[in-house]
Amino acid sequence: MRVVNDRPRPTWQAMRSAIRPSASILTLTLLAAPAMAQDDPETGEAVVEAEEPLIVVTGRGLDDPEAIAAYSVVELDREHIVSAPSGRIEDVLGNVAGFQQFRRSDSRSSNPSAQGATLRGLGGNATSRALVLLDGVPQADPFFGYIPFNALAPDRIGSIRITRGGGSGPFGAGALAGTIELSSADAETLRPVTASALVNDRGEAEASAIAAMRLGAGSLTVGGRWDRGEGFFTTPEGDRVPASAKAAFDVWSADLRAVAPIGRDIELQANGRVFRDDRTLRFEGADSSSEGQDASVRIVGRGDWEFDALGYVQARNFSNVVISSTRFVRVLDQRDTPSTGLGGKLEVRPPVGEDRLLRLGVDYRRSDGELQEDAYSAFTGALTETRRAGGTNSDFGIFAEGEVEAGAFTLTGGLRADRTVIADGFFRARDAAGAVVQEDIAPDRADWSTTYRAGAVWRTGEALKLRAAAYSGFRLPTLNELYRPFVVFPVVTQANAALENERLEGYEAGLDFTPTAGVAMGLTVFSNEVENAIANVTVGPDLRQRRNLPAIEARGIEAVVGLERGAFRFDGTLSYTEAEVRGEGPSLELDGNRPSQTPEFAASATLSFAPADGWLLAGTLRHVGDQFESDQETDVLPAVTTFGAYAQMPVTGRLAVVLRAENLTDERIVTRNSDGSIDLGTPRTVWGGLRWNY
Repeated sequence: MRVVNDRPRPTWQAMRSAIRPSASILTLTLLAAPAMAQDDPETGEAVVEAEEPLIVVTGRGLDDPEAIAAYSVVELDREHIVSAPSGRIEDVLGNVAGFQQFRRSDSRSSNPSAQGATLRGLGGNATSRALVLLDGVPQADPFFGYIPFNALAPDRIGSIRITRGGGSGPFGAGALAGTIELSSADAETLRPVTASALVNDRGEAEASAIAAMRLGAGSLTVGGRWDRGEGFFTTPEGDRVPASAKAAFDVWSADLRAVAPIGRDIELQANGRVFRDDRTLRFEGADSSSEGQDASVRIVGRGDWEFDALGYVQARNFSNVVISSTRFVRVLDQRDTPSTGLGGKLEVRPPVGEDRLLRLGVDYRRSDGELQEDAYSAFTGALTETRRAGGTNSDFGIFAEGEVEAGAFTLTGGLRADRTVIADGFFRARDAAGAVVQEDIAPDRADWSTTYRAGAVWRTGEALKLRAAAYSGFRLPTLNELYRPFVVFPVVTQANAALENERLEGYEAGLDFTPTAGVAMGLTVFSNEVENAIANVTVGPDLRQRRNLPAIEARGIEAVVGLERGAFRFDGTLSYTEAEVRGEGPSLELDGNRPSQTPEFAASATLSFAPADGWLLAGTLRHVGDQFESDQETDVLPAVTTFGAYAQMPVTGRLAVVLRAENLTDERIVTRNSDGSIDLGTPRTVWGGLRWNY
């Protein structure tokens, strides 16, 4: 994979406000006009005044600290993002060494609530252990903690930065395994209009359109995407029954983004997004849906006192129908799970000298939600029980981070203090007549946690950079883990309101080597340990419970290679991870087991060829090693190697033919194995269509 050291930061001339174009043009004229001539009152001669600098709007946050190089960082450029064989963001991230989802399924053929993201083999969990941000805003669902990958269209993303290891700085409390930062593409990149439409060999369709316009010094971008199709059978052919259904999907999303200057060195960024995601899994009637409405406002100042102020609100909902795998009737209707997330941050960078940087700030996040579900008899279809569960989690953080450059060395260190509150938790079940059959009220609790990270970089010359870092991090249990039981028939998984925070301690060392132009290599060795790791622990036949394990230990190697010669480019990555559960007491039987859903070895290689402007041919070979389905190491997901391809070929200056192929060799991808009950991943799928750039 390509390691991007210096990201382009496009700029453009602009107006003062997108809402008032006439006033904006006048302001821009006054600010950007050539030198103005006035008469000297003593001599009467014309005097030319100095030219005022132009307002520059980037649409991004503050510049990245130099000391980010002390950590294991990979950046993906736009070419890499838009050329994924599946056209999906999780496929793009899958090429990063150490990236892992809870299951191997993509976001068309998995349950939305299982779309957790993590790094470095820290254990399969439907909740994300990595902090995923879009333009600085956390993306995890407020109730479940999963990532709505279908709402993150690659066409609208300009760059991605992945920082592996415990996080600090803004929202660092969620960066247990690392941080995945997505940045929206700017108007310069998106051009006035970009549109595409593709169909595949199963008759499924994908359509997207983006309109981007400059408004003086600012910009306005509007984008939408719609994917729909009947899908494929996730159930193997020999196991299908009349009730078996294809993994149908119908997904749409729309984004609105505006950027405008509100001062000479201050800019306003406003984002809005709506999405809906409907899927069917395994059986007729096993329908799920997730939807959301997100909004954020960000003000970035680049004067002597730099600052970044952000506020956001998220409204999400989730529903899911569970079908019995023996009688094929509805047994559970998780009909409504409304949740709300809100938060913000303020970061200030005071002027402390040319070779120093100081970041000071606070951030806040609050999540609340409530599960509403109905249970039905598999024999009569009658309502047997109604259940409600929910609560409120919040986190208030204070952080400070600094860096110093001293010749060939850069030193950095950061510290966070977080006040977490878990409150209003409950689970309540009533029978069909409305009588309470179970009621659990969880006590409110609060705690302070401190985390840190520190690192050093030694530039031994033009080609070699050595780095080392140590860090800690923590993650608050989600409302889902604390209060919501669930069933993947016949296995019942119980919630646990007593779960404690996960905490990570880790260190790493590595090198980055660029011996010549077009050649970049990186190697990192790491050791991470998560105490109180939350896992679904088997406690009886067909019964599991979410519990804190004493620890999960993960040690490994990550390597990346990037080569570029003329029109050819090669990106390679691999990770080897030795991960094991450390068990004590009730978890003693798990001691030494590999965490569920965690492969020991993963690798990816992409070769691309861009012979002329607008042309791109690429192929990606990816291997994922064996994984265990559960904590007992009894059900194996076999290793699999897949090949995907992408081709973009211009027809005219603005119109291009696009071809994509997923799993071109039609490998059998096992995504779930529960006592021999198997689900399969994407079979060979070929896409074709057109892309228009105006």
